[in-house]
Amino acid sequence: MKVLVIGGGGREHALAWKIAASPKVQMVFVAPGNGGTASDLRLKNVPIEGVQALADFAQAEKVSLTVVGPEAPLAAGVVDLFRARGLRIFGPTQAAAQLESSKAFSKDFMQRHGIPTALYQTFADAQAAHAHVDKTGVPIVIKADGLAAGKGVVVAATPAEAHAAIDWMLGTGDSATPLEVQHLACSDGRVVPRVVIEEFLEGEEASFIVIADGRNVLPLATSQDHKRAFDGDTGPNTGGMGAYSPAPVVTPNVHARVMHEIIQPTLDGMAKDGIPYTGFLYAGLMIDAQGRPKALEFNCRMGDPETQPIVMRLKSDLLDVLVHAADGTLGGVELQWDRRIALGVVMAAAGYPHAPRKGDAITGLPAVSPDAAAEAVVFHAGTTKEGGQLLTSGGRVLCVTALGESVKVAQQRAYEALAPIAFDGMQFRRDIGHRATKAR
Repeated sequence: MKVLVIGGGGREHALAWKIAASPKVQMVFVAPGNGGTASDLRLKNVPIEGVQALADFAQAEKVSLTVVGPEAPLAAGVVDLFRARGLRIFGPTQAAAQLESSKAFSKDFMQRHGIPTALYQTFADAQAAHAHVDKTGVPIVIKADGLAAGKGVVVAATPAEAHAAIDWMLGTGDSATPLEVQHLACSDGRVVPRVVIEEFLEGEEASFIVIADGRNVLPLATSQDHKRAFDGDTGPNTGGMGAYSPAPVVTPNVHARVMHEIIQPTLDGMAKDGIPYTGFLYAGLMIDAQGRPKALEFNCRMGDPETQPIVMRLKSDLLDVLVHAADGTLGGVELQWDRRIALGVVMAAAGYPHAPRKGDAITGLPAVSPDAAAEAVVFHAGTTKEGGQLLTSGGRVLCVTALGESVKVAQQRAYEALAPIAFDGMQFRRDIGHRATKAR
């Protein structure tokens, strides 16, 4: 069986690595891939982008299943095009992907279907947005309505931060470099930048990811990531500096509440609205001190870096599961998990998250392990291979992931595997997993 994984980040490397472990796989293509996928003989990078070119490739190569990694192709309608051509693909349609591609759509959907979330208002007018902040006060959360490559959320602790975020996202005021956002067109065809302003919620965040086939749902192992750049959860927000699985904050009671109050109502609501949901569904949660979950946001794909520890713990054949999900036959499928803890540490480029540097040589990397039972694996994200040399090519460069009988053991193994790796200006947190060690 030939499989195509769309994307080139750490999430896609981890998915391709796990899918390639299936005995049913003949070849896993990764488009466009990265330096890590280029170094694994079971994988083949294909330098193509754009939904039409991807569909042409899948048709020509007789690909049996395509798995979509990042959000941009989903928002561009890659699933709709593949299905129209009779090609099997796993992911939500363009309409269903609005759960991620439009914060305003997502919040309105949650309010309409009674899904617990933060209070919010949506603004296209900067003056009205500024007035709302002045009236409401801080802390407050400002979100760009659209895809912003993980940079579209600001948790403002001061009025100045909130007002600056509004101007940055709407391209108004004195902001010299407006945030680049892929906005959805309004019903009249106009593209109007908008911001969603939410109340600040207290609690502990967790990532809750499920696989859905339009009718059935299968929860994956829970996980928790570290958004802040520096130790002690300080510094600017990033796409994620590390993650571990499972998340202690998601107790069996919280798990049941999330499924009953958030996940199932979301899938039922999408079906009721005429846009049944197939694909990975990622609910970013805030869980308060009483164990009550609220949905912060939805993503229509696996998280990064949550994917890396999750696939390390997955013992089931991921290819089989995804084929069932794409075919609408997920009912009755069960997943088997390694009982150990998995923990991943992200190594980022100099200047990340604001202005990451590219082109630095990476040394000390171990060979990419094809062993699905390996206790430590280095997953690549922002890397490229040029003339046999691996170079940095993005903000988050690597995610060194390890298994252990406890959080401390997994943590120790990950940092030991990380120690020989070096590139100029590299940065990483030294406390990934600290919340889990305290919880245990």
